Amino acid sequence: MKLGEKIRYLREVEGSLRGLDRDLSQQETVRAIEAETGKKLSQSYLSQIESGARPHLTNTTRQILATFFKVHPGYLVDDPEGYHPELQSELRNVEEKLDLWLVSGAERFGRDPELKHALLTLARHERSRECLLLLEAIMETPGLMPRLTEVLRPRIQRSEIREQRSAGSQMKSGQGRCKKEGAHK
Repeated sequence: MKLGEKIRYLREVEGSLRGLDRDLSQQETVRAIEAETGKKLSQSYLSQIESGARPHLTNTTRQILATFFKVHPGYLVDDPEGYHPELQSELRNVEEKLDLWLVSGAERFGRDPELKHALLTLARHERSRECLLLLEAIMETPGLMPRLTEVLRPRIQRSEIREQRSAGSQMKSGQGRCKKEGAHK
């Protein structure tokens, strides 16, 4: 990521943190810098940094921006060519731990064959983490989960209805038994 992109990103984050639901404009940024740090930067200088016309910062400017945005001064440089902030091996390590956790869960819920099968299927998927995040999005979208269940897995609904009917009939027969037992006393 280039320095200019980082500054634009930091203005976006700062706007969000300040409850604006938008980026902090360059003009708002330089005003806030002056108000909060007592240091001055011009809007045109900030614009030149963001556009790449000024690819390098003076140490003073770097310190001002780092203090204002609450980042380490070393962050405010261009990333080297080919640099990626995420570590690929670290993500794979997370996937492997998640898969082991899912397999362990499947073993713990061995008495529920459908749940066990679902957990093992998820653990075998190449991107199980992404699958779980998708599940979260489905659950947080109002009305989507019942609709997907209705369309994709009608047997789930039928088994739930049978379970509810079974539980209801057991309650009724249990209540009847209590009444009969009371009548015999």
